[in-house]
Amino acid sequence: MKPLFTGKHTPLTPRRLTLTLSVLFLVLVASSLFALAVGSVSVPLSSVLGSCTGLFPVSDMDRLIILDIRLPRVLLAILVGAGLSVAGAVLQALLRNPLAEPYILGISSGGTMGTILAIALASGVSQFVAPAASFAGSALVMILVYAMAHRRGQLDPYTLLLSGVMVGAFFNAAVLLTVALFNQELRHAFLWLMGNLSGARYDTLLIAGPLTILGIIPAFLAARKYNLISTGDEAAYQLGVDVRKLRRRSYAIASVITGAVVSVSGVVGFVGLIIPHIARMIFGPDHRLLLPASFLLGGSFLVLADTLARTMIAPTEIPVGAVTAILGAPVFVYLLRRG
Repeated sequence: MKPLFTGKHTPLTPRRLTLTLSVLFLVLVASSLFALAVGSVSVPLSSVLGSCTGLFPVSDMDRLIILDIRLPRVLLAILVGAGLSVAGAVLQALLRNPLAEPYILGISSGGTMGTILAIALASGVSQFVAPAASFAGSALVMILVYAMAHRRGQLDPYTLLLSGVMVGAFFNAAVLLTVALFNQELRHAFLWLMGNLSGARYDTLLIAGPLTILGIIPAFLAARKYNLISTGDEAAYQLGVDVRKLRRRSYAIASVITGAVVSVSGVVGFVGLIIPHIARMIFGPDHRLLLPASFLLGGSFLVLADTLARTMIAPTEIPVGAVTAILGAPVFVYLLRRG
């Protein structure tokens, strides 16, 4: 994989790893506190800290706003942003293509199709039915794309890429057709198509959180193997990496993460594309640092993007997917031209 940034980086040591991730964690905490404090109704930072720690007195209204409305949304933004960023970094390692990202495999289109069908066919979709239908659609596309890309006993990364694009285009067209045929609750449907975190609740986190973490942990554990596979299949084989097994596992990891977050957030684009790029430019291509850095940066980015989405024209809010597209497209063009 050709990185966009080819400058020299300091060798990765335990001290550098710990220091870098500690700074990024503090950035994530600061972003979250900022998001909890601002909105159509501003809340003092002391109330935010008091609600979270119990160290300061807090009014009942402030506690309600922070703990019941904003905190679930901030946590969901962290989960979605971190999950998409890690999935993007995994796919870029798997395909050795810096332009790879979660939605390129069509998984989000399958998840969206499942949700739109649930909205169209059910008179009152519960907060559990839509995510379940979305994940079912994502799983269907995951199996379909994998079957198409599995040739002569191995997973072909180029066929995987093309299959994902083709299947994604098909399901995108099916989504538009379904929305045209069933015009009920169109606002809900279009918010899902553009990415939206306004429905965040604690039980939403319980739906997507375990599956997302289940995908992220094995990705972190495979960081050294991703370093080896980036040098080429033959070199990785000689160094003891089962490339076929790693590709299958990586595809499953990225698919599970993407399916899980799409099931609760809808289509939030560009996060899995630009965040791994930025992390790679700043910290280098070593996946032992790149993956956790992408996790923390992705969480911070989406928290701030969602804060912008709900405060830009408050009290009305815009879909967070529109914000990430507006912010991500020029950043990606800049990164591409710099490479």
